[in-house]
Amino acid sequence: QVQLVESGGGLVQPGGSLRVSCTASGNIFRFNSMAWYRQAPGKERELVAEMIIGSYANYADSVKGRFTISRDNLKNTLYLQMNSLKPEDTAVYYCNRVPATWNWGPGTQVTVSS
Repeated sequence: QVQLVESGGGLVQPGGSLRVSCTASGNIFRFNSMAWYRQAPGKERELVAEMIIGSYANYADSVKGRFTISRDNLKNTLYLQMNSLKPEDTAVYYCNRVPATWNWGPGTQVTVSS
């Protein structure tokens, strides 16, 4: 089973920026469509950004124009650059493949607050 580990979360003010990272066991990112998911308190986990093989990216309407998904195949790392952050972006952020069939990692907490 693939092991996923997210990092880079933290506290940021509204309008600020943050980049979270995801590493996985094995060289798998270039052979799988990858995505970032998030789960806010009291809500279901939702897909926020995905990168399909071929580097085509899709975004949820709520983050479109603010978030950018990318990957470094050499480092086997997936990134999510988050700009113009809003309080409603507060959530635990997770990475996984599309569809999400691997075990979930611990996630990384992103808190947007003044």
